[in-house]
Formats: sequence, structure tokens, C-alpha cells
Amino acid sequence: MTDADRINILIKEGEGLTVEFKEHFTPRIDEDIVAFTNTKGGVILLGVRDDRTVSGEKLTNDMKARINSVARNCNPPVQVKIKQFQNVIAIEVPQGEEKPYNCSSGYFRRLDGTTQKMTNHELRTMFQEHEKISFEEKTNRSVSWKDISREKIRNFLKEADISIRKIIPQNILTSLSLVQKGRITNAGALMFASRVDKFIPHAESIFAAFKGTDKTNIYDRHDVKDDLLIQFNEAVAFLKKHLNVRSEIRGFNRFDIYEIPLDALREAVVNAIVHRNYTISGTSIYVRIFDDRVEIENPGGLPNGITKRDFAKSSVRRNPLIADLFNRMGKVERMGSGIERMRELMRDTGLKEPVFEMDEFFRVTFYRDPRYSLKTDSIEKVRTTIVKKLGEKLGEKLGENEMKILEIINQNKFVTIPELSKSLKISTTAVENNLAKLKAKKVLKRIGPDKGGHWEIVNV
Repeated sequence: MTDADRINILIKEGEGLTVEFKEHFTPRIDEDIVAFTNTKGGVILLGVRDDRTVSGEKLTNDMKARINSVARNCNPPVQVKIKQFQNVIAIEVPQGEEKPYNCSSGYFRRLDGTTQKMTNHELRTMFQEHEKISFEEKTNRSVSWKDISREKIRNFLKEADISIRKIIPQNILTSLSLVQKGRITNAGALMFASRVDKFIPHAESIFAAFKGTDKTNIYDRHDVKDDLLIQFNEAVAFLKKHLNVRSEIRGFNRFDIYEIPLDALREAVVNAIVHRNYTISGTSIYVRIFDDRVEIENPGGLPNGITKRDFAKSSVRRNPLIADLFNRMGKVERMGSGIERMRELMRDTGLKEPVFEMDEFFRVTFYRDPRYSLKTDSIEKVRTTIVKKLGEKLGEKLGENEMKILEIINQNKFVTIPELSKSLKISTTAVENNLAKLKAKKVLKRIGPDKGGHWEIVNV
């Protein structure tokens, strides 16, 4: 890949952890230089607008001297590389070896796609016991380019709304700072390896649903050993499967409303992925659903230097490269607002604020709305109520599978035939036969189309 090709890819991908656009040169780029040096390094593109269009900037000897002067006046001085590519000037900034660096305006760092001034507290915490090379930026010598999935790259580009006609893995991963000296980093493997479990076997997520309020009786479990985007999507799907949902009709549209705001749960799942300590083997990200609460947990407590008292006051990413990828996909809030956003979403819904616990693990607990959450004896109550009322009206006994189907529909009227088949451990044909019997007995009817409609129990 030529340097010009790389610049074109960077422009298409947009601003991020290691890329900043500037329409024109100003001496204030010293803030961005310091920010990149204090984080992972990066490139400043002069002559590019925030919307990824090229305005153009010409590199003259005078401008080159001014840029070098700005970089040298940082403390410690920063050595940058300056190149002209057609109408764009690229200023390449290395990651610093003598952190922290500052300029006349103070200390800065990159957080996702923005340059942010650092507070005294952040200076102490961000670089305290700072490891020169983190797990995500270490190269994984077991991963070769043939192990990288083009399909996973394509899925990422689609989520990030990046249009690149020809997918060349080396070019894409290099432009995303997932390659060091020609080798793929752990972050690159976690996102794009065809078999993540082959190279980082402990990078998995485990989802479980329990009957009751403890871990005694588990009735559904799903383990995911795949890339981080798939882990995110599977976690959200599992939560949607096991949480109660009600519908509201607004105008001509139906909106599904989950008992716990999905946006809050998504934020917590992303937080677990982005802040997980991937150096700890033998552990997983956990999503646990109980009758009264949902727990989302990841290995690794607060980053070094941050205390519980400082929690949510500062945003220090344990894995800034992974955070940048999720930010590009629009799945993580910028400027570290995720914790407060979770709190606000729960407050706005009238629910208890989430509870955060941090020791060797980081755990967030969302308490379910008692009006909608299932009690430990609710299934038996549903069974008794349905049997009593239907028995009075039908004068006949329902089959075991028919009763189980009604129990499930009573909890989730949007349940699908494949989901019923999986829950009852019978074939989809058997499910359809039982549904037909219930319809013939005028116990059950279908409201709306097969896709997008719902079930209704009509005799209870």
C-alpha cells in the first residue's frame, strides 16, 4: 500500500483515536500533537474537513518550518514527519516514550476521536504504573494475514458507515492502527480473526438466565467465543430474548419497550468489552439475568491509579484501540459519558439507578421493574390461573405442550415458533400442530402477520 493509498483510506474512515482532521494549519495543532504523543500516536491531516471532504492545503517551506517549530516547543520536544499528498498535508506523530508531554496550553490526550485537556487527576491516574505496551497493542505472532476474515472487516465497515470498494486487510488494519511492524496486534485479532478462540482462547462471553434470584437454577446459557462485535450483538440478543417487552402504538407504528432500557444495557455491554482486562486468562465477560435483576460483569476492576472515589469523574480507557473501533461503529459514547448515560436512562424510566461494583471484576447491576419482572413462583401462578379459567370455559383438559405454549406466550406474546421449539425441545412441526389445536379450541389467536404480529390468549 502506498502512502497516498493509506491517506485516502484514513479520510474515508474518518476521525478516530489516531486520526485528526484540520481544514487549515493553526499553531494550536500543538494540542493535537501532544494528545497523540500522550496516547497511541497518530496523524493530523491538514486540508480535510470534519465531514471527510478535502478542502486542500499546500505545504510550503514556511509552513513546514512552523509545524516543526510547534512540535519542538512541546515539552519534551516531539519529532514529527511532514509529507504532502496531493492536496493534503500529513503530520505523523509518534507515541511518546517520555510521557506525559505538554504544550503551552497544558496537557492533552486523545479520547476516541477528540483531543481533550487533561486534569491533574487524570495526569496522576492515566500514567501511574503505565505499561509501555498494552495487551491490545502487542503483536500476536500466531496470527497471520490468512487468519483475518474479510467478511468481518466488511461487517465492521458497514457498521461504521465506511465505504471502501476493495477490501485489502493489510491496508484496512494498518489504517486503524491494528498493525505494528507488519504484524497483527491482539486488538486486530480480537476484532477480525476468523477464529478468535484459536489465538486468544480466554476472550469469550458467557450469557446465562436463571430461575429465581440466585445461581441455583439455570434454564438458558449461551457461550460466545468469537470476535468482539459478534460478542456484543449476541449479548444484546440474549438480553432481548429474556426480558419482558410491552408495545406502544404511536401513530401507525408499533414500538417495543423493554422493561430495562435497551440503550442502558447496550452501554453496559460495550463498557464490559472496552474495559475488560484481556491479560487475565480463565475468566469471561458475563451477562446474568435473574428474576429481579440483570448483571453485566467483566474481568478487571478500575484501571491503575483510579480509586472508587474517582469513579465516573475521569474517563481512562483500558483498551483505547478497541474503544476507538466501537466508537467508529457508533456503539460507545464519546467523552466518557457512558456511566452517567446509564444512570439517566434508568432514572428517566422510573427505575432504580444501576449499581456499580469494582474489585478484581467490574460489575453493573440493573434492577428489573417489579411490575414486569417474573417472581420465583410466577410460572406456577400462570399455570394455575390458565388451567382454572380455561378449564371452566372449555370443559376439557389441555395437553402438556399446549399448556407450556400458553405459559410462554403469557410471558412473551411476540415469541416465535423456532423459539417455542427450542424452549419446549420439540420440533417446529409439533409446535405448529399444538398452535393449531389451541386456535381450533378458540384459546389462541394470531394478531397481525406472521412476521411482526403477536399472539393473544383469548379465553383468559
